[in-house]
Amino acid sequence: MMAVYFSALAVTVAAQLSLGPNLLAVAGVALAQGRLPAVAAALGVATGATLWVVSLALGISALFKAYPVLIILLQLFGGSYFVYLGFDALKSAISGGAMVISRHGGVMTIGTAFRTGLLVVLTNPNAAIMWASIVAFMTTSGLSTIGVLLFAPIGGLSALIIYSGYGLLFSTNAAQGFYKKTVRAFQSVYGATFSGLGAYFIFSGLKDVFA
Repeated sequence: MMAVYFSALAVTVAAQLSLGPNLLAVAGVALAQGRLPAVAAALGVATGATLWVVSLALGISALFKAYPVLIILLQLFGGSYFVYLGFDALKSAISGGAMVISRHGGVMTIGTAFRTGLLVVLTNPNAAIMWASIVAFMTTSGLSTIGVLLFAPIGGLSALIIYSGYGLLFSTNAAQGFYKKTVRAFQSVYGATFSGLGAYFIFSGLKDVFA
């Protein structure tokens, strides 16, 4: 069992360390809002990761297989949310606003930062596929449902440590200073990335609908 856990954790850590929506979301909060909101966003990401493992272990992956339309709905909904985040950042870049992923252009509350991290994970089809693959690996390696469920806090703790680390890194004085000088460029890249990912998810979902 421990060997399976170590293998699953190695894949999890590699995925969490790589550049993706989770990292961009936490970095965006850290640069625009500071250390505490960034940690809150990281906690949201960790909570989302834990929920994916728990839900998949309890059978949602079988539900996805039985009703493929659910994957399509996730692609469309998640894609729309990512496009919203992207357009919001692009709008701020054009107007010269200094806030990223802040709907009201003001200070982001801890709760809003947490929800940002949580929603980015839960609406990301790639996250669903990644966690489904890890859960499938553990299941086919002989772990029971309880065994897979016990991995959920491990995956969540790994996400919390890694993304909190990114949050602390991007909230340093040096990072903040660089951000202030390049805020429009950063928001343009951030906005283009999330808009592009969202458009891709929507296109994939629509393609499956009309296939």
